[in-house]
Amino acid sequence: MQKNNPRIVNAWCMYDWANSVHALVIVSSIFPVYFTATALSASGTPETDFFGFTIKSSVLFSYTVSLSFLITAALIPLCTAVADYTGSKKTFMKFFCYTGALSCMLLFFFTRDTLTFSILVFGLSLIGWSGSIVFYDSYLPEIATEDNFDRYSARGFSMGYLGSVLLLLFNLSMILFPKLYGITDKGTPARISFFTVGVWWILFAQIPFRYLPSGKKNSSVKQGNWIFNGFKELKKVYHDLHRQPYLAKFLSAFFIYTMGLRTVMYVATIFGATELKLPSQSLIITVLLIQLVGIIGSFSFAWLSGKIGNIYALMIGVAIWIGICTGAYYTTQAMEFYVLACTVGMVMGGIQSLSRATYSKLIPENTEDSASYFSFYDVSEKLAIVLGTFIYGVVEQLTGSMRNSILALLLIFVVGLILLSRIPSRKVYQYQPEKAK
Repeated sequence: MQKNNPRIVNAWCMYDWANSVHALVIVSSIFPVYFTATALSASGTPETDFFGFTIKSSVLFSYTVSLSFLITAALIPLCTAVADYTGSKKTFMKFFCYTGALSCMLLFFFTRDTLTFSILVFGLSLIGWSGSIVFYDSYLPEIATEDNFDRYSARGFSMGYLGSVLLLLFNLSMILFPKLYGITDKGTPARISFFTVGVWWILFAQIPFRYLPSGKKNSSVKQGNWIFNGFKELKKVYHDLHRQPYLAKFLSAFFIYTMGLRTVMYVATIFGATELKLPSQSLIITVLLIQLVGIIGSFSFAWLSGKIGNIYALMIGVAIWIGICTGAYYTTQAMEFYVLACTVGMVMGGIQSLSRATYSKLIPENTEDSASYFSFYDVSEKLAIVLGTFIYGVVEQLTGSMRNSILALLLIFVVGLILLSRIPSRKVYQYQPEKAK
């Protein structure tokens, strides 16, 4: 397939446009605010009954994220094995996409009476979203040359930010001015927002589904018990890391700093609502601001990597995250939270897009196992989210304070920065088999 084809690259980027509304509306803004207001005990405290257990609502949120990504991490090897054997990468991408989108639509029925069901559906939406990203990410080295990884990856994240902002603005208008839409019930605008996420996701996903290649059958996949071949491929990639020292070191650092970064994505709004008691509208507008700043951040880090190399650019981003966690621990005022939010926007998308591009540069060029390598990457990311959100929830549950959880994230970022410092930074990494002997 011809690489750097503008039509195919733009279609690939459109999946970021399609799915990022889940990350913004469901994960970061409207759903966490609605969840916090709904998951209350009879006395109005932030506790809820879940399968007979009374649990703090913010802890339940963290544990739901952890379990969802743990399930995804277990599913990925099986799915990539079947995709490799049958050449059906795009089919699996569709399956997870539609699973996640339909789950978002079911959240329209989220009320206090359907809390348990809605939590399960929320978890299913996370599985659908994260599962589709595995196959989406694996297309990058197939459709682009290495010198364009940073730029195209940043373009995808930026389109995701822009698309999700447009839908959030519409949803925000319903929440702030419900009478303009003939809505009288207070919770209905939020529930309609969840439904629109599913519709938007399915609608715009048709563009990449039309233009992206279906995938090719991996000629190296052997007959036999091939359904478990994905776990064998993960094991093979793990052993290959010993022959690719830069890739191994990067994955170690990536796993650690992703624990902190992605945990912040999932708990930032809950932190603002629970610890700082910020109004719902202020929290949602803050997340909107993060998205707009994130567009600038994605391209800024792509530009920075071209000047000083990917690793140094990532180190700067992680160092900023250490500062963010330090500031969050001492934050007591709304204005301080808004300043931190702008800083988060600058580094969040930039680090994510640059991490994906850096990994694409480090894997063997023209390998038939790109799906296996990205399966390993995504399993690592999902397990990092599992561990990060679990640590955050446990620390809060044991100490009773989210601020102590923030300190745990700070230490995680420090370790990630130390691990990144072990890798030499340069603009282009090339896999050299002769060095693997």
